[in-house]
Amino acid sequence: MSLKGLKPDSKLNESSAYDPRKMRCIIAEDPDWSLEIVPLLSDLCLKEIIKVFADYPIIEGLLPKHRKRLIENISTEIPLHITTPLIDDEKYWERCCKARWRLCNIVGYGNSWKRMFFERHLEEIIENFIPGVTEPADLNEALNLAAGIIKRLEIRQLLPPVKEPTEGDGDFSDTGSESGLEDLHSGHFNFASVVSKLSNLEEFLVTYRVRNCGMNFEWNLFLFTMQDCELLSKCLSTCKTLRVVHIQQSKIDDVRCKIIASAFVDHPALDVLDLSYNVIQDRGAKALAKLLNGQSKLSVLRLINNCIREKGGQAIAAALKNNTTLRHLNLRLNQVHFTLT
Repeated sequence: MSLKGLKPDSKLNESSAYDPRKMRCIIAEDPDWSLEIVPLLSDLCLKEIIKVFADYPIIEGLLPKHRKRLIENISTEIPLHITTPLIDDEKYWERCCKARWRLCNIVGYGNSWKRMFFERHLEEIIENFIPGVTEPADLNEALNLAAGIIKRLEIRQLLPPVKEPTEGDGDFSDTGSESGLEDLHSGHFNFASVVSKLSNLEEFLVTYRVRNCGMNFEWNLFLFTMQDCELLSKCLSTCKTLRVVHIQQSKIDDVRCKIIASAFVDHPALDVLDLSYNVIQDRGAKALAKLLNGQSKLSVLRLINNCIREKGGQAIAAALKNNTTLRHLNLRLNQVHFTLT
């Protein structure tokens, strides 16, 4: 029987099984061949955008779902001058923080990952800055990119400048005079260039010391010089948004305490001053009493573990008679023995 005389059924003609082109399946001899569907063109384009984002940053014009995928997949190693102005998404900055630091708690940073990243980034730059040696390029870049984001700085160490040894320089003993050390010490990092650009800075915490110095211990690593004190006091007094100042464990004596107190006499916003774990004595306490007697708006003053005695305590007590703003005063671990009447 000849097949030429048969007319194909219309229903069979419409069936895919009838079409010999759809009845056969040829698998090429390719070990990478798979039955996966060819990716969408949009997916291929997005993959390429992610791959070359550092060289060709494109984010505007993407659909929300594509933007989300982009932020989830781009590298956290891309230079900050590229990502900072383009990306505000907290998910990306969360990835950046967790990739850089093992412990990350955003509670103290207004629950903002981006703020946390730049505050800690700037803190690390300052803590590792050696005056006269470190180039300020990274510092200036961080300030230019995120000056308006930073509200709090906590500096846990400051490195001293490097001084080349000269003939006649001897080893200072543990009992060496502090004035002799200051003659060899030209001062730590100058905060004036930083504070002047931080228009929203509210909290400033600093300790003049070097952490983990080990066998390289020298007294000048823990020296808060007069130059340091004068420069720091001057720049903090000009920061009108500052509410909290902590300067602890920095060997602040009476002279330095007077300089700091005078800098904040007319400050419009300072609310908390913490000078704990220093060496402030009665004359320094009297300078702080004058601060309380003036136009200061301080509500918290902490002077824990200093060297204040009876006369200094009496001066502070007398200032409290006319002060209406102070709500918390801590003189713990001082040698103050008197009764308030």
